[in-house]
Amino acid sequence: MSVPLLIDLSHTCHTRARTGIQRVVRSLRAALGDAGVAVTHDPYARRWRQLQRWEEDNLKSQAPAPKRGAHWSMAARFRSRASRVFTRAGGPHLPENCGLVVPEVFSPAVARAWPELFAVVQGPRVAIFHDAIALKLPEVTPARTVARFPAYMSELLAFDGVVAISEESRDSLIGYWDWLGARQRPAVHTIGWGIDFEVPPASTGPRGESTLPVVLCVGSIEGRKNHEALLDAGEALWGRGLKFTLHLIGLAQPQTGAAALVRIRELQAAGRPLRYDGPVTDDALNSAYAESAFTVYPSLMEGFGLPVLESLAHGRPCICSGGGALGESARDGGCVTLDSTDADAIARAIEKLLKSPAEVARLQGEARARKFKTWAAYVVELRGWLRALPR
Repeated sequence: MSVPLLIDLSHTCHTRARTGIQRVVRSLRAALGDAGVAVTHDPYARRWRQLQRWEEDNLKSQAPAPKRGAHWSMAARFRSRASRVFTRAGGPHLPENCGLVVPEVFSPAVARAWPELFAVVQGPRVAIFHDAIALKLPEVTPARTVARFPAYMSELLAFDGVVAISEESRDSLIGYWDWLGARQRPAVHTIGWGIDFEVPPASTGPRGESTLPVVLCVGSIEGRKNHEALLDAGEALWGRGLKFTLHLIGLAQPQTGAAALVRIRELQAAGRPLRYDGPVTDDALNSAYAESAFTVYPSLMEGFGLPVLESLAHGRPCICSGGGALGESARDGGCVTLDSTDADAIARAIEKLLKSPAEVARLQGEARARKFKTWAAYVVELRGWLRALPR
């Protein structure tokens, strides 16, 4: 029988946001099934514990959340503070002989609590590393994230192993440790994400009542996602008489996404065929893919690029950067890859596909021919690596 794994959900179980990391964290927990024991660091009880019902309800919720931050009700805070009086002294009461997987970008408070949890984990302790974008593109990253990241990447040295989500992410982490001069470091292994929804049968063309072709963009509205360049590209094409609807889906980051939100409102006020839905349910997301002709993911840099694979899984070609982790996701077909993600390059790629149904059909064929890793396969690969990992 496989060794049970604790999975730290200290942030995800306290938010109903469904941004990239939260979606994959929920999918990983579901794929682990009974072999995964979800835990959280409770800052009010000041201890590690298994999840309570309200936290499990957060994980199951499909309702889109307007904010990505953690939320505790006053009642939950009171119960946790009260539990400090009635909980037995000693370490956390968790399953014995277990390993640990940490799939989130953990906070300083969680990092300070690692010694208590590590003391009861007899198996390998593994963290998942997503990207080093905060250090590579600080100008389009929230200031608090930039300030936090050097310490976070150093704290990963305390684990027995680190799973990178792409070769780009692996190289970034190892490069930072090399620069830091870290001599003793955990093993680093790359395992790409799975697809976190049941892939519908790929159709050959868009569904829906719109008479205009729909160009879809899925991703948080934030600086590094480069929506301003996409919007400028759309305006240039509309100005030249091309007829299409640009459909945006994603939760807005108020600090780095403010300029893009202003631009969206300006274009809508000018009567451009631009639709912005914010965060949506999985059902609405699947419908949006089905109704689109193709997608655009204009991001400057990613640790993986899940929307690219989701688009391809729906049989929809994707325009994206050909560099870094996005290039890794795109290289097996179905994508138009860009050397530059400025407005002119994005506009040229969109125009080419709008004017060439034959090219869209060719890319659809490449997308439908691709095979995508499931989360069940991800867990098998992860467990196989854990068995070989020295403790």
